[in-house]
Amino acid sequence: MNLKGIFIPSPHRYDDAGFYRRCGRSGVLLPAVSLGFWHNFGGVDPYERSRAITHYAFDHGITHFDLANNYGPPYGSAEETMGRVMEDDFRPYRDELFISSKAGYDMWPGPYGNWGSRKYLMASLEQSLRRMHLDYVDLFYSHRYDPNTPLEETLQALVDIVRQGKALYIGISRWPLEALRFAEDYLRRRDVPLLIYQGRLNLIDRQPLDEGILDFCHDHGIGFISFSPLAQGLLTDRYDHGIPADSRMAHGGSLPTSALTPEVLSIIENLGREASAAGITKAQCALRWVLMQKGITSVLVGASKVSQLEDDLSVMNLLDKSR
Repeated sequence: MNLKGIFIPSPHRYDDAGFYRRCGRSGVLLPAVSLGFWHNFGGVDPYERSRAITHYAFDHGITHFDLANNYGPPYGSAEETMGRVMEDDFRPYRDELFISSKAGYDMWPGPYGNWGSRKYLMASLEQSLRRMHLDYVDLFYSHRYDPNTPLEETLQALVDIVRQGKALYIGISRWPLEALRFAEDYLRRRDVPLLIYQGRLNLIDRQPLDEGILDFCHDHGIGFISFSPLAQGLLTDRYDHGIPADSRMAHGGSLPTSALTPEVLSIIENLGREASAAGITKAQCALRWVLMQKGITSVLVGASKVSQLEDDLSVMNLLDKSR
């Protein structure tokens, strides 16, 4: 790669065929490790650092970049970063990329900038496409279950988005099992099958396993992608010696200090012992656990520096890639 001149990706980026997993029963292959833009790619982050991480990802076979309308901060700025990278580097490689975005959480003031109405989903995707300088996204999600909007309205909006050519596939994130069952049936009957379910799955939060969501996805040919597989850094070496000043926990927000309950600390200690015995990092051990679960297509990792992503990708050396 060349950050100052024309970007030329590594010719070896697809050498590891075992890095890619089929997404359910679809024709889509996704990398086992995908790059999420939830943090570290917003307007408050240095663009060249974000760009370097994105380059490293693509050079090492990561084709899937996961975004949402309100990722930043500020809202929308992670998509703007992707738009800059598209114009600076990735435009010639658009057909090699699998770019996703979402709508469902608060994005703009008023009654039409949140939840799951047709009005919000349609308007939000138009904004996302403009920010990312794209004609379409490969995957568009309903970002969360809306208990007050009829499921038919949300799902039909997703169907129509695909039929309009503004997304190639659709997914849902963090929907309860019964709503997932309804969505799978509704979408299949309209020939726009549900490609993937995105949920939080890690050694601390096993809800998709316990609730039966992962089994349902596996049995119905739906892919599953885990966000926060490292529990926002809790399942890494990040907090081994206290709370770093530049950490998410130090800044509050999505990872409060109250997350360090006795139960969580016990899980972290057990993870540390297992990783030490295996001669690997806690992050590698935690990612391996997720990727070994039945029906897992990919894990979404974030990175604030290239070395973090490099460490996460090394988990592939610990897996049986013949699955």
